[in-house]
Amino acid sequence: MENWDDMRVFLAVARAESLSGAAPMLKMDPATLGRRVARLERALGAALFVKSPQGYALTDLGERMRDRAAEAEVQLALAFDEGQGASAGLTGQIRIGAPDGAANFLLPQVCAAIRADNPNLEVQILALPRVVNLSRREADMAITVSPPAAGRLTVRKVTDYQLHLAMRADARPVRTLDDLKGRPVVGYIPDMIFDKELDYLGALGADGVQLASNSVAVQLQMIRQSGVGIVHDFALPFAPELRRVLTDQVSLTRSFYLVRHTSDRQSDRLTRFAAALTVGIHAEVARLETLARLTDSVVI
Repeated sequence: MENWDDMRVFLAVARAESLSGAAPMLKMDPATLGRRVARLERALGAALFVKSPQGYALTDLGERMRDRAAEAEVQLALAFDEGQGASAGLTGQIRIGAPDGAANFLLPQVCAAIRADNPNLEVQILALPRVVNLSRREADMAITVSPPAAGRLTVRKVTDYQLHLAMRADARPVRTLDDLKGRPVVGYIPDMIFDKELDYLGALGADGVQLASNSVAVQLQMIRQSGVGIVHDFALPFAPELRRVLTDQVSLTRSFYLVRHTSDRQSDRLTRFAAALTVGIHAEVARLETLARLTDSVVI
């Protein structure tokens, strides 16, 4: 290895599985990343990736290198924390993985507030339609809707949140679930559900959906056009055309958890950020859900 910067490039490409995916993380162009990877492979005398039109897949050596490099990355971060000091503001880069509901409607406001107190901090929000792999260091911490059952991870419940049926306020009124018949149902793509807590269409008694997406944000935009679907209460203030309906008949409660790698407990910087993130998400969910309830009776 020429230097740690080459290893940082290797880790980013390994996690993104492509040059184009790693480029924004490192603020470098894909061609430069390709040259850096090639330089590292020449220095080692062995291939780290199998390159194809589908992306960069790790070789056996690449997988072993990734795991060792990720461990070294953690130790470097801890050394940086020691130098920073507990009294200083948060600095450096922190990446949060989250399902797209939290990533779209909660984290932007919460992270902006944290950065207002820590202007030298860089926050990255990784929104993925799957569970973020902290063991591979895809992120420093993750928001999940179920506590993980395995892995060297620490888990803290952040808050409960509510979901209800919603539709346009100017649509024909509904008083029972039977009144929904004949209206297009908006929901998820069944074979792309990555967590059992996201499987909620059974509450509607619906046989299927007519408009579907693996993205909560896209589902919300679909409901804004027409139809009915389950919506996070905290997302409703971002869609003023919508109102909750049949709240006494369909009401779901789910939870957010903050998950961190066990070794990161030694990092004062990440612990301080995690504490601010937990408080911020809890407060933002409460604020937005209150707004959603207040607008139920408002006519547009």
